[in-house]
Amino acid sequence: MNTAVYDAIVIGGGQSGLAAAYYLQQEKLNFVILEKNPVNLGSWAHYYDSLTLFSPAEYSTLPGLDFPGGADRYPHRDEVVAYLKSYAAHFQFPINYEAEVLNVEKNDGIYSIQTAKNEVFRTRSIICSSGSFTNPNIPKITGMNDYTGLIMHSKDYKNDLAFRNKRVIVVGGGNSAVQIAVELANTADVTIATIRPLKFVPQLYLGKDLHYWLTRTGLDNNQSLEEKRLLMKSIDGVIDDGFYQNAIAQNKPNHKKMFKAFTQIGVIWDDNSHEEVDAVILATGYKPNFDYLNNLSVLDKSGNPLQENGINQSSENIYFIGLPWQTSFSSATIRGSGVDAEIVVQDLVKHL
Repeated sequence: MNTAVYDAIVIGGGQSGLAAAYYLQQEKLNFVILEKNPVNLGSWAHYYDSLTLFSPAEYSTLPGLDFPGGADRYPHRDEVVAYLKSYAAHFQFPINYEAEVLNVEKNDGIYSIQTAKNEVFRTRSIICSSGSFTNPNIPKITGMNDYTGLIMHSKDYKNDLAFRNKRVIVVGGGNSAVQIAVELANTADVTIATIRPLKFVPQLYLGKDLHYWLTRTGLDNNQSLEEKRLLMKSIDGVIDDGFYQNAIAQNKPNHKKMFKAFTQIGVIWDDNSHEEVDAVILATGYKPNFDYLNNLSVLDKSGNPLQENGINQSSENIYFIGLPWQTSFSSATIRGSGVDAEIVVQDLVKHL
């Protein structure tokens, strides 16, 4: 067993974990990052091939090191992967790879973290930035178990190769659902199915990206619960420069109300019509992924952290970074990770 007792351990080495590491290093604390992947940091390398950020490079940086290249361009997935690796190398953060955390216990004020390799790490505080990518939300749909076609979550989608000339339904109304459906519509017969009407949020206002206005107006700063609710309503939708909305207007893909049920070979639509379908891709988001904290009183019954601004609302020195709308719209994005990490580390230091 590792006998060292760290000031802090960061669980997850993606964008949020690295942002936390930056501020822990600035405070000269003794810490280590536990990253479950063998090489890559976080989940970016596992996303679909064509993914691009919906924020420009200028607004896609972690603290202390700018994203390389032109400020106004929208970086590709592989550029983000490379940036995270270079960021970790630049600051020489201590990272333990292939260290998947299974359980956390507390004894005499010290947390013991057990990994899948049966390693044990001890620490005075924990920052949880493990994300939710490995815990997809799979909705329960009538007839799902009887369907003989392909059902997959968007986390497992890479490209259109397996779907060419197939009949495909993409379920979901968010950015990933629309991007995947539009991509597939180039080579397949595709419908995007949603419970509510699709909503598009303009990516550009007066020639400037949405993220520019959020920072200039201060709406991107730490917000009250009511302010967050209001902003969530106003910009809840697919962030789009017009490309995706135009594609759907041209039925590439077409858009229909969510189907009622699966049949053995397809689906039953809202108008009771039956259709054969080759595959259904569920772009239905993710659920909390903090099961390793089940022995501590820091989660609600649904597994969501009991936190405010990433700070646990009990006596435990447990923190969270990377939660959607943790402090603002930019939370859970690369840029927002730095803002939230600073808030969390400032509080962590007070309680060591």
